[in-house]
Amino acid sequence: MSIGTAFYPRTSQLNKKLAWGEWAGYHSAARYADFHDIEYNAIREAAGAIDATPLYKYLVSGPDATRLLDRVMTRNISKMAVNQVHYTPWCDEHGKVVDDGTVTRLDETAYRVTSADPSYRWFRMNAAWLEVEIVDVSERLAALALQGPMSRNILQAATGRDWSDVKYFRRRPSSIGDIDVDVTRTGYTGDLGYELWVGADRAVDMWDRLFELGEDFGLRPVGIQALDVCRVEAGLILIEVEYTSARHAMTPEQNYSPFEIGLGRMVDFDKPDFVGKRALEAEHKAGGPSRRLIGIEIDWNSIERLFAKADLPPLVSPVVSRESTPLFRDDRQIGKVTSHTWAPNLKKMIGLASAGKAHTDLGTKLRMEWWVEGRRGTVGATVVPLPFFDPPRKRA
Repeated sequence: MSIGTAFYPRTSQLNKKLAWGEWAGYHSAARYADFHDIEYNAIREAAGAIDATPLYKYLVSGPDATRLLDRVMTRNISKMAVNQVHYTPWCDEHGKVVDDGTVTRLDETAYRVTSADPSYRWFRMNAAWLEVEIVDVSERLAALALQGPMSRNILQAATGRDWSDVKYFRRRPSSIGDIDVDVTRTGYTGDLGYELWVGADRAVDMWDRLFELGEDFGLRPVGIQALDVCRVEAGLILIEVEYTSARHAMTPEQNYSPFEIGLGRMVDFDKPDFVGKRALEAEHKAGGPSRRLIGIEIDWNSIERLFAKADLPPLVSPVVSRESTPLFRDDRQIGKVTSHTWAPNLKKMIGLASAGKAHTDLGTKLRMEWWVEGRRGTVGATVVPLPFFDPPRKRA
């Protein structure tokens, strides 16, 4: 049975439509308004607050904390500076991705790790003979993503500090009044933003203060439907959508290496041995995997023509479709579209897809399966660069 997060006393009051989803066993607002467009616009034009508490969160500490994370993660954790954040995947011994998440270095011997799926047992299994403590702090630590061009203004007003010197993927402990808050310049929207980590017992107090000050900056609560559109525009992958965790894969095709899901740049072959390194080196020496993550722009005129055949005006869902959809080239299936949506900011239909590497060059013309009133057809799609949306303010 799903339960409310530490912010539920406020999110439940605001979610008057009772539009709830489920995220890792927690109630997660799908949207707060009649439609998620106003929440999407808040992120892109002002600021939005997203309850990210359902993320799994672990505190890894001790003399061998760095050694453990270097053993598990594909990125070189030993090179991280204190107050730096890394986004990284971790793999099984076959080089297939188990999960992806963030690692924040809190001090010389302590880290906070986030993940989409439970990872405590995996970390514990790899900690044999190491002097390290792993604590699951998922329930006692709440998380709020403050995202959008006005997010810095709100954070500065709330903390009374200048945040322009905190760089992308960096961290700074702070306070909002008498509330201790750990702030990272991270997010899942592809926009300027921060994630605020706070004790669950002070979560509501922090929420109230942020919304009190954020009113002048257009701050709105944001649900997962608007967040989903933003993450596709930003070219960000989602577990069990763009890839299947190696723990859940039932067939070889469901297993993915980091190089198949756009995370190859996060594999550091120069560091000492890590779980999956040998398999990934063999894959790399063989020319890489046979499929890749790509971005596609879906031809709107093709969609209009299919609807016209049914004597209907074009109609597309504003919600991200996460259904696996066949992708073709010259009438032969060469992959699948994993997520696609209307991008309001770009005024285009876009999607993330997995395709054979021979079909991933920019400008390659493909076709995607599309159904109208039970009739199967295809629409044009072109391979384009990722991310679709990458504003300079994200890193400014």
